[in-house]
Amino acid sequence: MEGMRKILLSAVTLCLLTVPLVRAAAQEDSEAAQVKALDFKLTEAYKERKFDLLASLLDEDFVITFEDGNIFGKTGYISFSATSTIHVDVAEMTDVKVRMHGNTAILTGVYHEKGKDKGGPYDYRDRFTDVWMKAGGKWRLIASHYAIPMKP
Repeated sequence: MEGMRKILLSAVTLCLLTVPLVRAAAQEDSEAAQVKALDFKLTEAYKERKFDLLASLLDEDFVITFEDGNIFGKTGYISFSATSTIHVDVAEMTDVKVRMHGNTAILTGVYHEKGKDKGGPYDYRDRFTDVWMKAGGKWRLIASHYAIPMKP
């Protein structure tokens, strides 16, 4: 009977220790899904030229680095995105992975953009890294980096 009590006590203790870990993992999965959805929403806002929505998802200290080495802050990026000669037909992300680090989320994936600029077609396929941070209960994009994938 004493042995059975120890086994039962051990099982209950193990369950009590595991429940917070399961809750934390579930919350992290939920946060990761939320940030991933925001990243897709941001891409759609860019494509659809919804600059108010785009601005609302960017942190005031946001910085983006493009494939050609150009770097923009929040205002510069929105101005660049609003260029009237650019018409985006396709803006999509695939192979998106999310890594959570407390109130910071790092997303990596493949970005494809296709459209017309100054009347001529363009077609970009890049690797990207987006860094989101949660402050005041809201997720904001704080940094983006785009790089052209290496050719095989």
